[in-house]
Amino acid sequence: MQVNNAFNTAIQGINRGMDGLNRNAASIAQASTGEGGDVVQPLVESKINKLQVEANVRMLQAQDQMIGSLLDEMA
Repeated sequence: MQVNNAFNTAIQGINRGMDGLNRNAASIAQASTGEGGDVVQPLVESKINKLQVEANVRMLQAQDQMIGSLLDEMA
């Protein structure tokens, strides 16, 4: 896998997770004002989105460490 592909994949995963969190926050806000429905589904999805963001951040960290190790070996 190329470095750029791994980086872009992780960034896309983070963005999708953050978009999901924003949608769920809006759903929860609407439900709390009486305009929306149930808050359970958005809360569950928020947990999933949080885990998605965390996993992609770990992927970026692993990639950063790998590139750092490679650069150290080459130096």
